[in-house]
Amino acid sequence: MSDSDHDTETYDLPETDEEWREVLTDEEYRVLREQGTEAKFTGEFIGKDDEGTYVCAACDTELFESGTKFDEEGSGWPSFYDAAEGSVELRKDTSHGMVRTEVVCANCGGHLGHVFDDGPDPTGKRFCINSVALDFEEED
Repeated sequence: MSDSDHDTETYDLPETDEEWREVLTDEEYRVLREQGTEAKFTGEFIGKDDEGTYVCAACDTELFESGTKFDEEGSGWPSFYDAAEGSVELRKDTSHGMVRTEVVCANCGGHLGHVFDDGPDPTGKRFCINSVALDFEEED
């Protein structure tokens, strides 16, 4: 979906794994649909400081404003202190022998990353998000 220009209000989301595989790259599918993680410090949005909006790579839902992004040097993935209202859902994740809070797109259910309680003010949250799960729309 990353390269498409669709409107989430009129776009029918894929319903099957087969349909998702047709519209996502292999890496997008691995992260968004199989709860994968890209390697630390490899994502295209590490260090990006342009003004705009980060959207879900699977469905174009607005997720994070660039003004909420902060230095991710310590984590290795793009980090945000807040998400757009109603854009994400939080789920308990007990994979890999630890308890974390998974962040998923509220529209399509795609895995985005995890959220931790060690972020900056004003929220104290660190949404640690895979670049491959995001697209970026520059501010006009």
